[in-house]
Amino acid sequence: MIRVSNLVKDYEVRSEKIRVLDHIDLMVEDGEILGITGRSGSGKSTLLRIIRGVEPFNEGSVEVDGETVTPDSGFEGEKFLKSVTAIHLQRNFGLWNGPAIENIIRKLNYLRIGHEALPHNETDDYNELFAEAMEYMKLVGLEHKALHSTNLLSGGEKQRVVMARQLAAKPKVLLLDEPVTMTGPDTKQEVLDVIRSLKKKLNIPIIVVSHLPEIHAYLADRLIFLENGKIAADGEPAWVLKNFLRDMKPREELSVPENKEVCIKVRDISKRYSLIRMGEVLNIKNFSLDVYRGEILAFIGPSGAGKTTIMKLMEGLVKPKNGSVEYLCKGDWVDVTEYSPKRMELRRIMSIMNQEFSMSVNSTVRDQIRFRLSMKKQGAIEYARNKAREMGLSDETLDTVYRLPDMPEEEKTDALRELNLSDTIYFELFPAIPVTDVDTYAKPVFEALDLPMEVLDKTPYQISGGEHVRAFIALSLATSPEYLMLDEPFGDLDPVTLRDVTNSLKRINERFGTTIVLVSHHMDFVREVAHRAVLIENGALVMDGKPIEVCQELINRSNAPYMEHSLEDLVEGNLESK
Repeated sequence: MIRVSNLVKDYEVRSEKIRVLDHIDLMVEDGEILGITGRSGSGKSTLLRIIRGVEPFNEGSVEVDGETVTPDSGFEGEKFLKSVTAIHLQRNFGLWNGPAIENIIRKLNYLRIGHEALPHNETDDYNELFAEAMEYMKLVGLEHKALHSTNLLSGGEKQRVVMARQLAAKPKVLLLDEPVTMTGPDTKQEVLDVIRSLKKKLNIPIIVVSHLPEIHAYLADRLIFLENGKIAADGEPAWVLKNFLRDMKPREELSVPENKEVCIKVRDISKRYSLIRMGEVLNIKNFSLDVYRGEILAFIGPSGAGKTTIMKLMEGLVKPKNGSVEYLCKGDWVDVTEYSPKRMELRRIMSIMNQEFSMSVNSTVRDQIRFRLSMKKQGAIEYARNKAREMGLSDETLDTVYRLPDMPEEEKTDALRELNLSDTIYFELFPAIPVTDVDTYAKPVFEALDLPMEVLDKTPYQISGGEHVRAFIALSLATSPEYLMLDEPFGDLDPVTLRDVTNSLKRINERFGTTIVLVSHHMDFVREVAHRAVLIENGALVMDGKPIEVCQELINRSNAPYMEHSLEDLVEGNLESK
């Protein structure tokens, strides 16, 4: 049993005290799964980190198995909480290469002697640890994959090995922080079923933090809804979810493009990824697709199917072995996979949001839009070409520099280092536009995104999670791009905020005629936002059609009963009691 009493947590942000958790009281019995939900930034993960012993708190107590930790318990209190809890984090794939079971053996050895070295495999120590580790592999249903290399495991199998490592510490409380959010339905179902089985096998309190209503509907015995740092509702999941989703705005209609003019032609692209001695990981072979002007097209599929790789090939950020990806650009067809003088003009009318999207925390939204406009306004490329010639930079180098802001920050930094250039190159090649011009570009986009104009002069720290995402969309759209590419940038949003973003994308699509291609694991989102969906499996297109039909096909193939209730069922409280 775990009991949290009168818990208070304050953060200091720029000399201002913000109360994140406000006198929280909760109890979880042995063998009970408690779900915690709430809007982005409501304090869910902070509460879990406090229980884990890695985050201090200001008032109250945490009691596990009769021992109580308070803010005055200091290091010994943190040490105790770490010893009796285990936590499974979102996207945690930190595994050693080699046989899966050796990840558990290393953890068991660490618990014995303080480091994760492997004992020699012909010793009694190794045999004892192997036998014990196999019991944890059985707990997560992976005993048949014990000797398989972690490199060859699916996403769901890797998640289960990570969970087995956590269970090897024999926790009194299991904490799960968004354990399946960024995975496909098949992987989600695997992990959720393991969590349900652990409830019976371990008989310990399990706390699951997730903003996905369907996860709590499937898993939780009881659900807590956090709002403004307080427990706003505590009870049966169907009732709490209905309460949580009460503020969701109505679904706006999706406009239909007037004609079916092809604007992107993907032709016979191939890309193969393999690991030395480990076999083939992904083989995209002769993939072809047409995208129509003004449509919203969604790629869906199981984890590891190749959706993100196909997206990067279409964006020209990964070069295919063969094939072409041509975009209609000012009346000409331009291949984004090959250098040409026209490719920069194509990139000027494209915007990309990756999974790892982020805004600079120290700059205002206005400054960041201003930088984007300086690069993508009419005439920017001509100026940059002249400046590059003066600096002795080739047109191909300029083409590479122009591509980098669309890439994740780490990749951008590495590429600039290879070119022997620094970030200052952008200010030399693309002079900043006047501060006041930003309002002219931003106003129609902010209106379509339902963002107040005062957000322009705030930093990401000063706005909510939902405003942050919409501000980044505004950043991507301020230059009125014809093509918007979105690779799962909304996976971390709660459903109320996601509905706002979904409606915003529909308005953008209708008002500006923007062609949008996106990747998502979120079936309700795809059904709401897309004109058309494409199902990808093993790097191949297996179905192309209406989103409701393609999503249902993926659900059927994934054997995912957790998805039997739609978002509308959850909003209306139409759930069978557990």
